[in-house]
Amino acid sequence: MKTKAPLYRKVNTTARGVHHRFGSDFRHSRRQVNQGDLATEAVPMTQGVRRGLDYTPLFRFLLSRVGQAWDTVFSEAVARLDRKELIFWMVSLHRSEAQDCIRTGEASYFSGLWVDDAGVLQLVNPSMNASSLAPFCACCTHTFNGHPFTQRFDLEQRPDRSLTRQL
Repeated sequence: MKTKAPLYRKVNTTARGVHHRFGSDFRHSRRQVNQGDLATEAVPMTQGVRRGLDYTPLFRFLLSRVGQAWDTVFSEAVARLDRKELIFWMVSLHRSEAQDCIRTGEASYFSGLWVDDAGVLQLVNPSMNASSLAPFCACCTHTFNGHPFTQRFDLEQRPDRSLTRQL
């Protein structure tokens, strides 16, 4: 049986101008003058930092499963991920915690999802689309569920970012 592809991918970190917090965390702190009683060997390096991973395939997978049984969707997604808590960036188990959309990057937005009482994955706001959102700045290409915003940037009608949860 063929194994399915993971629901994340490595971001091209060698491209020019792409920075994903690589390197220099430990380099700048290991030989500081004011380290106190810590020897150089005792200064901890940062562990568990995950850099350069893009979870757009996960978000698209979840959007494609709207209307299906949550237990089936969840078990398939967990089998294809490195961490299961990532699913809950987009999906809320209770309607009261759900948000209309989430921001996954500077200019990438996705629909919020929730699980109804029958155990079915649902969109929080099915009427929301790329034409109902306005860009925050003129320099970026803002997308909603992978589709570019249709509204133009207007400085006087700049949207409030506090309405969305950023990841």
